[in-house]
Amino acid sequence: MTANIGTIDRALRVLIGIALLALAFGGFVPALATGAPQWIAVVAGVVMLATAGMRFCLLYRTFGIRTCQR
Repeated sequence: MTANIGTIDRALRVLIGIALLALAFGGFVPALATGAPQWIAVVAGVVMLATAGMRFCLLYRTFGIRTCQR
């Protein structure tokens, strides 16, 4: 797997991932505090953090997108 996520993209993914997990577990938004919306936010947050950590996004590869320097 070659890196296809750049620095800015990576930072945004970390911020969004942390925000989704905080919303899911923090109880700030009652609609995201229970049930399916909570699990969707958790899964999306974990995926964002994982792709940022690996610097690789399968969807980017599928569509030929690359935000990092070659």
